[in-house]
Amino acid sequence: MISRRKILTTMSLAPAAMMASPLTATASVLSQKRTSRFRYCLNTSTIRGQNPGILKYIEITSKAGYDGIELWIEDIKKFIEEGNPASDLKKALDDHGLKAENAIGFAPWMSPDEEKSRAGFIQMKEEMEMLAEIGCNRVAAPAIGTQAPLDMMKAGGQYRKLLDLGRSTGVMPQLEFWGAFAPFHHLGQTLMVAAVADDPDARILADVYHLFRGGSGYGGLKLINGSAIEIFHMNDYVATIPREQQEDKDRVYPGDGAAPMNQILTDLKNMGGEKVLSLELFNRDYWAQDPLEVAKTGLDKMKRLASAV
Repeated sequence: MISRRKILTTMSLAPAAMMASPLTATASVLSQKRTSRFRYCLNTSTIRGQNPGILKYIEITSKAGYDGIELWIEDIKKFIEEGNPASDLKKALDDHGLKAENAIGFAPWMSPDEEKSRAGFIQMKEEMEMLAEIGCNRVAAPAIGTQAPLDMMKAGGQYRKLLDLGRSTGVMPQLEFWGAFAPFHHLGQTLMVAAVADDPDARILADVYHLFRGGSGYGGLKLINGSAIEIFHMNDYVATIPREQQEDKDRVYPGDGAAPMNQILTDLKNMGGEKVLSLELFNRDYWAQDPLEVAKTGLDKMKRLASAV
């Protein structure tokens, strides 16, 4: 016969036994960190001084071992205006195994002037349609034409409208800030405009140099989750030049300057989602060197930094 004491003891242990498995499973899930996957891209500004031409940009990027390329819209337009169909550019990308990850353009869509903004949207639509033809599904969307102080509530509405245009063309705008551009220079401004847009497709294009130059710092990256950043411009700054005097030409290879690269890449990794690390430099010393060697050196430095996090 089972004693009353044994029955009570068994009953008191049952809930703990029943709960053990779910608790263990929950702890296991919580202990798993989300991690981003990195891919590597070359922004053609890095070898722009050598002026090899758009087809050579593609060839060099492929030979250097990158996954993708960031083209400049003015170079694509020039190629087409010279009588070449966009399909030839897409074929060159496909033949070299490259993805056109993003394109750099300067349409004044965020201008507070209604006419200028309307013209900017027309320009963006034309450029987005052109990019769709070559298989590029992102475009940089900087705040060209804006003035300080910026009406960020209005800018958020304009960005939401631009996202609608992106969905209709298949080329999504990446909201970009520039550290030396007073009206729109800070990560905090960019986060607010993206939040005001209140759109699941809002994306921010950030940059090591611009985060430093505009005074944003790097702690704000911890506030960003998942795919809100898809493209991240990689470069570095030198500590010997005062922040307010830094220019694009002063950028150096990632890891060759003073930026906290381990912290930056750790935060990007912990966001989750896929991240394209794109080397964007304007260094005139590099422009005087062999473009393939510059591209290879930059890729090697990015990969070594990423492997350490």
